[in-house]
Amino acid sequence: MNQQVLVDVTTDSASRRGALQWVGMEQIALPFRVAGESVAGKVSAGVNLQDPSARGIHMSRLYLALAELEGQELSLSRAASVLRSFLDSHEGLSDTAFLDLSGEALLKRPALISPHAGWKAYPFALRCRQDDRGLQVVLDLTVGYSSTCPCSAALARQLIQQAFDEDFIDMPVTREGVKAWLGSEQSILATPHSQRSQAHISVRLSEDLDELPLVALIDRLERALGTALQTAVKRVDEQAFALANGQNLMFCEDAARRLHHSLREQAEVRGFQLRVVHAESLHAHDAVARSEWNWEEGSNDLAAPGTSEPS
Repeated sequence: MNQQVLVDVTTDSASRRGALQWVGMEQIALPFRVAGESVAGKVSAGVNLQDPSARGIHMSRLYLALAELEGQELSLSRAASVLRSFLDSHEGLSDTAFLDLSGEALLKRPALISPHAGWKAYPFALRCRQDDRGLQVVLDLTVGYSSTCPCSAALARQLIQQAFDEDFIDMPVTREGVKAWLGSEQSILATPHSQRSQAHISVRLSEDLDELPLVALIDRLERALGTALQTAVKRVDEQAFALANGQNLMFCEDAARRLHHSLREQAEVRGFQLRVVHAESLHAHDAVARSEWNWEEGSNDLAAPGTSEPS
């Protein structure tokens, strides 16, 4: 049987002329690796359509170009190579290419004191664009932590002071007596409230990078906060975590400032936007703080319209 040339209607002229900012595919399943661990990734891939008379792009060429990332460690150089393939395969049609890769990075984290460890998932997205200005990359990242309210801590201490005055009003104050009182249930009659909190970070990465600095950023952010969420714990770890919370009392404003200063010190970060959310245990609403530095207009729209940072 003679093989026929198959019809390609994308080469037809558009019935209505007009350039398009973004054309491509979203929610493509693709396995790749981050920090040596496999990620069940989702990908958005697209280009602009600058030729107003062209009917469409060649989506299969975008899809096939993603094979370069399959099963490979995610890096900026690999992302840049895929973007160049997008543009090379659409010469004359497009001059801007987009690539958005997202998933959950699995990192094994040690306990605070005991020899145990466990896995934590960190949602992330790498949003890339290649145009006449070069390669632009934004890394979105979500980090969980615990936050203890300074106000409730102060109010709890006040109640404990009042209880001490009442219990020792007719008793001599001795070292052993105070020690025994502090170990009793009636002494610590109030505790500060804490909540599981999240930091949503978007950083514009230096164009000189190759290796994705995801793990390094997570480590620095968790050190700045001081109360990273734990995995496997024994009682000694739980006690150490209680100590860390007591020594790191923070409103959402405090957490945002800690993260802001930490990110400003990172050489690979060219700009950032951050949002911290404290899921209040006292209120039925969240406490939120935002901050940014050198955040260019349009940095939130490097990839497919409708995609955004982890939330």
